[in-house]
Amino acid sequence: VGRGAAMQEVYKAIGRVAPKNVTVLIRGESGSGKELVARAIYQHSDRSEGPFLAVNCAAIPESLLESELFGHEKGSFTGADQRRIGKFEQCNGGTLFLDEIGDMPLPLQSKMLRILQEQSFQRVGGNETIRTDVRIITATHRDLKQASDDGQFRSDLYYRLNVFEIELPPLRERLDDLPILVQHFLTRARQELDKSVSSVAPETLDILRAWP
Repeated sequence: VGRGAAMQEVYKAIGRVAPKNVTVLIRGESGSGKELVARAIYQHSDRSEGPFLAVNCAAIPESLLESELFGHEKGSFTGADQRRIGKFEQCNGGTLFLDEIGDMPLPLQSKMLRILQEQSFQRVGGNETIRTDVRIITATHRDLKQASDDGQFRSDLYYRLNVFEIELPPLRERLDDLPILVQHFLTRARQELDKSVSSVAPETLDILRAWP
C-alpha cells in the first residue's frame, strides 16, 4: 500500500524480477513489508500456480531448522519416530521464502549453497539425493555484505542469493503514504469490528508523522 516515489520504485522492481527465475534478496527493517513483497513476486511469476511457503530462519532453533528445510529420515536423531518431508521437497515447482536469512547458522549455509547450485539435497540422516525445482526469495534486516566480510555469513552464498536486490524503505522515509495506510487499516478494522468510524483526526495523523 503506497503511492510515493519510494514505493513506486519497489513496484517497478517487483515487476522486473517476478517473471525471471532468479533468486531475490529483500532488505528492510522489521515490519517494513518484506514478506508482502515476496508474495507479490510469487503472485506475478510463472510459479503462481505452485506452492508458496515461508520460513523464518530466526524463529526456529538451530537444531530444528535443518529438518524443517530438508526433512529427515526415521531414526536420524532422538525423537525422529517417522520420516518428515521438508520445505524444499514440499515446495517443488513453487517459491520458498526464507525470512531473516542472515540468522541462518554457518553449517546450514553450506547446504543452502549446494541446493542453489545443484537443486538437490539429502534429508537429515538419509543417503538418497532428492532433486527439487524451487525458486528462493530471501529477506533480512542485516547487512549481509558486512556480515560476509566479517566471516559471519558465507560470501559465496551471499552472492548466490543477491542476484536481484530490493530495498524496502521504512515508513518514516515515506510519510506521504501514511494517510493511505491509515485508511487501509481503518477500513479493515471497521469491517472486522463492525464499527462506523470513517476517518481519523488530523492531529492523530500529526502524532503518527512525528513517531520515529
